[in-house]
Amino acid sequence: MSIFEAILLTVITASTPLVIAALGELVTERSGVLNLGVEGMMIMGAVAAFAGAQMSGSPYVGIVCGIAAGALFSLLFAFLTLTLVANQVATGLALTLLGLGASGMLGEAYVSVQGIRLGEIVIPVLSDIPVVGHVLFSQDLIFYLSIALVVGVSWFLFRSRTGLKLRAIGDNHGSAHALGIHVIRTRYLAVMFGGACAGLAGAQLSLVYTPQWAENMSAGRGWITLALVVFASWRPWRVFAGGYLFGAVTILQLHAQAFGLGIPSQFLSMLPYAATIVVLVIISHNRRTTLINTPAALGKAFVPER
Repeated sequence: MSIFEAILLTVITASTPLVIAALGELVTERSGVLNLGVEGMMIMGAVAAFAGAQMSGSPYVGIVCGIAAGALFSLLFAFLTLTLVANQVATGLALTLLGLGASGMLGEAYVSVQGIRLGEIVIPVLSDIPVVGHVLFSQDLIFYLSIALVVGVSWFLFRSRTGLKLRAIGDNHGSAHALGIHVIRTRYLAVMFGGACAGLAGAQLSLVYTPQWAENMSAGRGWITLALVVFASWRPWRVFAGGYLFGAVTILQLHAQAFGLGIPSQFLSMLPYAATIVVLVIISHNRRTTLINTPAALGKAFVPER
């Protein structure tokens, strides 16, 4: 394997959990709910996947356990915010802290235990293509699921009736309720989908990225996911591109240190967040420009005050 192929493989492995978790959070936020507990759901998915794989001997059972753990953890968030109407920001932060603490307690017995790695699925013929064949068509199941999620979420949001209803709820839940759309039920399902995706991303960390369990192994990826959704301006294909950009920056830190480049790793770590701030400024400027240039706004500009 060439050094170029090795770098591509590491970038894909680092980017996959970001893409998956961000797609789940994107659907959640499109429904009008902000869940800041992605980090907690991701780490709970990681420990559940590792424990499930150890007890069953199958990494595929571990994947199911990770998805279930993330979905159940998000259900707690949905109950508190949608049923009990608790503050979403405070509840999301509490969910992250709870997940970090609970995962450390549950995973204590698995520290230093050799993990079960999720095997590769080799696609015949396509995997024989030079360079990209081994990189793209000899991957694990979670990578293929991430690609399917990008296509599926994009189709669901912009090509299906249910996706249109979900976006309508996010835009104006009062009007959606007046039209007979079940707002709370839809938001429950959206939040649980986001939790399931976060749990799957966590499973990728403990079964593929580093097939072992270590406390706090999510290492802030949940926060990067939240930044990624904003960076992508809530578009699935932009989430995919941004996830690989952020993943490449993560791997660049390691290679910069290996090659002895004088770039501080902290500087590279802050790049995803700095890029998100820049995108937010651009989006805000474009919206302000659009509002100012609308006929109604232009008309008001020339109406004298009474």
